[in-house]
Amino acid sequence: MSITRRSLLLAGLMAPIARTARAHDRSALLPTEVRVHPGLMPGDIYVIPEDFHLYHIRRPGIAMRYGVGVGRAGLEFKGAAVIQRKAEWPSWRPTDDMIGREPEKYAQYADGVPGGPESPLGARALYLYRNGRDTYYRIHGTTAPETIGSSVSNGCIRLRNEDVIALYDAVEIGTHVTVV
Repeated sequence: MSITRRSLLLAGLMAPIARTARAHDRSALLPTEVRVHPGLMPGDIYVIPEDFHLYHIRRPGIAMRYGVGVGRAGLEFKGAAVIQRKAEWPSWRPTDDMIGREPEKYAQYADGVPGGPESPLGARALYLYRNGRDTYYRIHGTTAPETIGSSVSNGCIRLRNEDVIALYDAVEIGTHVTVV
């Protein structure tokens, strides 16, 4: 197996993550500026689901780290994507797969939920696309901040509303996202 520049950079990103993720302390999920490998591209986002953290690279060697909730086993998003749409107080509709898996929970929302404080997507949403196509995965806020630091969603990456607002304001359309 060959070692690529990307794998070395990701290993450099993940080294300090392993230490912070083991601290079963809710404060480890609060936004914090952290040092990362200086070769990571400013503006990019990296998500390490097993450690419940999202890293927004601010400048060489520095990232803002946010605690996240991630998808349950088998439903999680992995790989590369690009943010091609952003929305404030987005409306939400469960996917057909979600309705099929758990109709008792999601069928009642088949016509959608309008944007606002009750929307499951929370205050903001960043829409992930791959090869120009919507993946139906999002980085978004949540009405259930107690789920940050756990694997409970249908695949999306969720942040506390105040954190997704800060991230939303800091990223542009075209931002690269990597979920490892």
